[in-house]
Amino acid sequence: MDLQLADRVILVVGGTGLIGRAVADLARAEGATVVTAARGDGADVRLDGADPASVDAAVARVLAEHGRIDGLVVAAAPPAQTLDPARSSDPEQVAQAFEAKAMTFLRVANAVVPTMREAGSGRIVGVSGQNARLSGSITAATRNAGLTIAAQALADDLAGTGVAVNVVDPGPVVDAPAQEVAVGKPGESSPEQVARAVLFLLSPANAISSQSIAVGHRVRGVLTL
Repeated sequence: MDLQLADRVILVVGGTGLIGRAVADLARAEGATVVTAARGDGADVRLDGADPASVDAAVARVLAEHGRIDGLVVAAAPPAQTLDPARSSDPEQVAQAFEAKAMTFLRVANAVVPTMREAGSGRIVGVSGQNARLSGSITAATRNAGLTIAAQALADDLAGTGVAVNVVDPGPVVDAPAQEVAVGKPGESSPEQVARAVLFLLSPANAISSQSIAVGHRVRGVLTL
């Protein structure tokens, strides 16, 4: 299947992370022009999602250099392993995690929407997580659910404009995913498997919008209506 990504300009925020790197590599293999962005070193553009001025400057630089942004992937967030389980309900940790994931997504998405609206096309994909549906960690659930809700509301705002917004929901992301899925747990997936789902949603060949798509078996034993 031709994803029609050749020569498309794709901005990958969190492009130096585990999932972001996989998305960038696969998008380049499909012929896309990929610009990676991150707070630290190693990315094409510096972008601090907590700083609106940094977000605006990064998006402006991509537009100045490439003339457009056809696709946006936001995979920026501190790894789940860095969240302190003992502080799961600590309001300070919850707020910091929400800011780093959900608000980063919203800031960057809002920054690229005007150029996509003007072009009459665009694809935005946020990387959330299946912890949004589990109550074991208030921190993890809040930061992931916040991103998902923001993405679906933004998709509704953009309905009919040619701009689609979706979310990819991985379970645990590991290099060698296990086939077994325990009851009450999500299935594992590799960075490349997550990236393949992201690339499909970036394709202008599909009209999917306002969806949250699990990668790895969705939490086993939990009904999703």
